Amino acid sequence: MLSMKTAGAVLLLLWSGQVVTAEEGQHLQTTSTLDIHTLLREMSSLITEQRVELRHTKTQLKAMETRLRASESKAEAMETRLRASESKAEAMETRLWRSRERQREQSRVSFSASLLAEGMGNIGPSGVDTLLFKHVITNIGNAYNAHTGAFTAPIRGVYFFVVFVYGVGNASTATGVSLYRNGEHVVVAYAHQPSSVVRASNGASLLLEKGDVVYVKLWSGAWVNDNQNHHTTFSGHLLFPM
Repeated sequence: MLSMKTAGAVLLLLWSGQVVTAEEGQHLQTTSTLDIHTLLREMSSLITEQRVELRHTKTQLKAMETRLRASESKAEAMETRLRASESKAEAMETRLWRSRERQREQSRVSFSASLLAEGMGNIGPSGVDTLLFKHVITNIGNAYNAHTGAFTAPIRGVYFFVVFVYGVGNASTATGVSLYRNGEHVVVAYAHQPSSVVRASNGASLLLEKGDVVYVKLWSGAWVNDNQNHHTTFSGHLLFPM
């Protein structure tokens, strides 16, 4: 079988009626006895082989193209999953931020209120139970209700409460109040003297569950006084959540 170099040389010289052959390391020699039909058959065989090789190359290219498309599809799928993961991460981050904001808002709890919104007067010593501190000075978190006089814990935590009471001295009547949690007496602020003004105070830190109620009751047989200067007050603050 002729090499590709030989076949090329034959094609170039057929027009002149001469046929040449080339072999590596030798000079081209002219021959007039080479059978033209044999050369044509060899050239046809060579072309057939080249066609087969070309088809094989095309098949390989198609296979490579198929694998490339499959790889691109996998890459697109991975990119889609990555975007979905990023969206989930962003959604989780948003929920976490909102949760932290809610916790931060819930942890901002502080109130102070005085007994009378206006005017002046004594309250007690009878016909009064839970004191209504009507003049709300501060109520961050809206946990104190001026209509009921009760503070309701919005979250579980440790809270600090303090009461200050003011009264007019009286030989027979004391000035005093009690701090209650869910119907349980906690501390008392109490003073008694026959004349002049009377002041007393007390406070306590309480571990409260969400929904626990804290309020102030008038001490039995006692009275308190308040006026536009707001002497008698009830205050509470969340120290830290639990």
